Formats: sequence, C-alpha cells, structure tokens
Amino acid sequence: MRYSLRQLEVFLAVARTASVSRAAEALHLSQSAVSGSLRELEDQFSMRLFDRLGKRLALSELGRALRVKAEATWAQAEELERAFAAKEEAGALRIGATLTIGSHVAMPLLARFLPLQKGFGASLTVANTEEIARQVANFELDVGLVEGEVNHPALEVTRWCGDRLVVFCAPHHPLARKRILSDEDLRGASWILREAGSGTRQTFDRAMHDLLPSLQVALTLSQTEAVKGAVVAGLGLGCLSEIALASDLRTGAVKACKVPTRDLSRSFFFLLHKEKYRSEGLSRWLDICRRHAPDAR
Repeated sequence: MRYSLRQLEVFLAVARTASVSRAAEALHLSQSAVSGSLRELEDQFSMRLFDRLGKRLALSELGRALRVKAEATWAQAEELERAFAAKEEAGALRIGATLTIGSHVAMPLLARFLPLQKGFGASLTVANTEEIARQVANFELDVGLVEGEVNHPALEVTRWCGDRLVVFCAPHHPLARKRILSDEDLRGASWILREAGSGTRQTFDRAMHDLLPSLQVALTLSQTEAVKGAVVAGLGLGCLSEIALASDLRTGAVKACKVPTRDLSRSFFFLLHKEKYRSEGLSRWLDICRRHAPDAR
C-alpha cells in the first residue's frame, strides 16, 4: 500500500481545518511533520490535494473528490482499531442536534443508547439547523437531528418524526383572552422569535409568509429559554415547538393561542453525509431514534 493511515489522518485534519497549523494542533504534531506528511502523500501519487491561498489551504477539485472516500476509509480503520482493542464493535458517536431536539428529545434517547456502547460514549453538539448541516457536510459530526429543512448536495435528508409549533403568550397578555387569533391580531402584536437559520424560524416564516412584511418583530433570540423568558415578561407573542413548551403549558406559565388559519406543523429530520460510513454505533443510534421518536406519525 503506497499510503499510510497517518498520511490519511493528516490529509483529513488539514481538509477539516483548512490550515496546517490548526491540523498540527489537533493531531498534537509539529507543523513540519504535518507539512511533510501531506507533501509525501501528494508526491507519491503526483497529485495536488490542496490549492494554496496565502496561509489558507482549500481542497482542490481532486482533493474534494478523494476526501469523501478518505473519510469513509478512516472511519472504518478507527472502528477496526477499537474492535481489536475491545474485541467488539463500538465507537464514540458525534451527534449534532438543533436546540429543541438537543434540549428536550436527545437526552432520553442517549439514556437508551449509552448503556449499549460498552465503554464508548457519545458527544452532543447543539446548534441551529444551518450549523448542524454545515458540520455534518464537513464530516465534523456523524449524524444530525434537525428541525429545519435542508437542501445540500452532499447530505442525505430523511424524515424522522412530526412536530408542530405553538403560538403562545403570557397569561396576562391582552391576547390571552381571545379564543382564536385573527391575521389582524398577528399583525398588531409584537413578536419574540428565534434567529434566522433555525428550524423553528424557518417553519414560522413559512406559516406566516404572507404576513411577514407587516409583522412587528421586537426581539430575535438564539435560545429557546430566552424566547420563553421574554414572552413570560409580557414583551410579545412567541412561537416555539410544542415539545419545548409542554411543561410551561401544563403549569400555566404561558398560554397557547389558537391560530387555525396557519399551518405550524413540521418534521424532524436525520442528516447524514451521503458518503458517510455507517458504523455499528451509528446504525444503533438511528434505530433507537426511530423506535423511540417523540411521535409515531
């Protein structure tokens, strides 16, 4: 074999970081060792994997094509090493989840998953849909669980389960006394919303598409709890997942507002890179997610 696993590891680290120095730091190697390994790999096959743009490295067209195969090969090599060491197939799974899923859905699923990992764990990254999709596409995460729709040529997007958003307000808000909110009510209210790039905001914008130019957005926040806090303080109406609001609705901390003319339903999705190697751990996680989804639709 004309390449080594170390050369493969170096190539992938530089591809992820676009920097020899950051790759060296991640691998605990010297910059000269990383540069030398990368140069040897390119020279062995008379190819250029990166274009040098000043201090930054960008994958060449050939580098982009080879990276997906290299990622799959590296994942299999890591799994084989763990099998040699532990005498069983297992691995630490890198999971990404959007805020609603990460805060309210992922933990019960992890509680079912981790005992099956036999000494190997998982990491959970929580961010908005846009960022989770970016990290899955860049092989920084093994799988993403997102609440927004994604259209990315490198990603396989599969529906997982259903969810719906709820418009809500503080119990003392003037609209809390109305049985059904009209479009005029929606236009006249102040709104506390999630940020652009989140799945929640994507669904809200789709449902309110014809009203968006006339809606009064008072605050845009990146955290679900911050949105709830602002609404409870009486600053306006909010719109969040029914899952995220369940306990607040039960205790009466907030009041759901009926908006029957607006479709606030949505789906949760799995994100996987199309070239991602499906390890035993990844397959086990997906199976647990499907069998214990928040709904059965």
